[in-house]
Amino acid sequence: MRAASDLLSNYQHVIQDLRFVTGDKGIFDVTVDGELLFSKHAAGRHADAGEVLDLFRSTYAADVPVYGA
Repeated sequence: MRAASDLLSNYQHVIQDLRFVTGDKGIFDVTVDGELLFSKHAAGRHADAGEVLDLFRSTYAADVPVYGA
């Protein structure tokens, strides 16, 4: 799962809880620290490559350095 790898390799030092919820009819929600970051159902589509990471950066980590940098 690319989204999990992207988030954890870049921001493992600031994420306390990361959940990927799947369900019937293609449900795919990404929740970070209790906040919904991306919902396939709400968007009506799959996330594009790198989209979940970009959403995290713009929403939670604009001023946070990448892990190990």
